[in-house]
Amino acid sequence: MVPVNQPAEGATAAAATAVNPVARQSHPRQQLGAELRRLRDMAGISGRELAKRVGISQSTLSRIEAGHVVPPLPQVLDWAKAVGAEQDSQHSLRALTEAAHAPEVRDWAASLADRAHLQDDVRAFEEDAHVVRNFQPALVPGLLQTADYARRVFATFDPPYTPDALAAALAARLDRQRVLYDPAKRFEFLITEAALRFRPGPHRMLLAQLDRIISIETLDTVIIGVIPQDIEASTTIPHGFVIYENEDHALASAEPIPGSMVTRGPELVDAHRRRWVALTRMAVFDTDARVFLAQLRDEIHRIATN
Repeated sequence: MVPVNQPAEGATAAAATAVNPVARQSHPRQQLGAELRRLRDMAGISGRELAKRVGISQSTLSRIEAGHVVPPLPQVLDWAKAVGAEQDSQHSLRALTEAAHAPEVRDWAASLADRAHLQDDVRAFEEDAHVVRNFQPALVPGLLQTADYARRVFATFDPPYTPDALAAALAARLDRQRVLYDPAKRFEFLITEAALRFRPGPHRMLLAQLDRIISIETLDTVIIGVIPQDIEASTTIPHGFVIYENEDHALASAEPIPGSMVTRGPELVDAHRRRWVALTRMAVFDTDARVFLAQLRDEIHRIATN
């Protein structure tokens, strides 16, 4: 007898995929979610009942099964116990969980192979999150950029945008900025002085950019912290990253040179949180931040008018 969800001997790869829905998933987190769903279905347990047994909300369970949330290993093992999974299945779940916790990295060429830009991906993260924490050490965060600043940043991209793709990316980035006005969300920014001084165009462009930051800082939904260049360091400055927090899950994203990177594993997301806390100790906020921004703007204005 052929075991459940196993192809018969000699079956083709296509047949195996058709038999086992887990094989159709493209990423370990999706494979993990599909396997957990399969085990729950085989056990004949409803999502509501299993959520109670595991100690999570039903919405979280649905997100896990859909591959949107990566659960910690103890939670996966509780799930396996609740559905009566065999030892072999528990070993497979361990391996899938470890793989799902690894960062997802996609190189820029592959990411842009079938679309003009990636702004819709970022928009989805922002719309799903309740709190967004954005650290940028090299340039102004996209949600705060003026149109001219953003256009010039996109123009430096490698691989380069076509003129039409650049225009589409710019329009999409500016449209994303509407989320800043959503009263149900909170946006926290940490920006280094070096990022504020980064000038991809003439001084007048940078003046307009600083004016926008000063204006946005007054929103109730926005907190802006500035890390001065001469501050005593309490941690090293890493690459930029963004943490997207929701009530039942979180993820972190970054853009190293090779491509975009998304981290969903709880332990690695916690590492980003710890670094965020360390960076906030070096930042100035509220009145001190406003004074710093105003003084920097005055300095740039003097340079521009001399």
